[in-house]
Amino acid sequence: MLPLPNPVLCWVTARQSLGASSSEDLAQAALLAALARADAAPIDWIQIREKDLPANSLAALARSAMRLAKPSQRILLNDRLDVALATGAHGVHLGESSLPPAEVTRWLRSSSAPPDFLVGVSCHSLQTARAAAQAGASYIFFGPVFATPSKAAFGPPQGLQRLADVCRAMEIPVLAIGGITADNAAACLSAGASGIAAIRLFQDPATPLEKLRRSLAGNP
Repeated sequence: MLPLPNPVLCWVTARQSLGASSSEDLAQAALLAALARADAAPIDWIQIREKDLPANSLAALARSAMRLAKPSQRILLNDRLDVALATGAHGVHLGESSLPPAEVTRWLRSSSAPPDFLVGVSCHSLQTARAAAQAGASYIFFGPVFATPSKAAFGPPQGLQRLADVCRAMEIPVLAIGGITADNAAACLSAGASGIAAIRLFQDPATPLEKLRRSLAGNP
């Protein structure tokens, strides 16, 4: 795995929340416009999390993201290992209903996949985090750390103490997710997280990302 930025800033996409959900064409156009803006933003990873798109539409979106991304940015596909590999994306992010991480990493080791291809796993407990690490995951998302509507299905917020417990137990990077804002992001890094992942924080063009990057880089 390549050296990580410090910290990792990961935008998780959600085209339907960009204000153009009345039309699929408009929603995808809005997401492509946001991806184009991301080229000038200090975002390190972009996880394309458009679960409802069919494979052909997702592949087209991933190829567009790869073209728009600056060389230092990593494009990750949510769940779809096949689409990630077919489009030359930099990794796949697995959820609870995805392929088991151990099967993915075992297959990647026996294939011609790039050696720095990332395999991320969403985790909601220390137990699942340990299992993901043992399965060969490159990194994990842990959360929801704070309250957020998009993660309400995963139960109440985990809080900073549980985040710290997971970070101490892991030898792979842990990215905090769930209700992350410019005001609480530094607290996640202080708890031991290697970075933060968010939808609204990075999707809102009004977020002062350069200022956020500078403030987080100086976090002890």
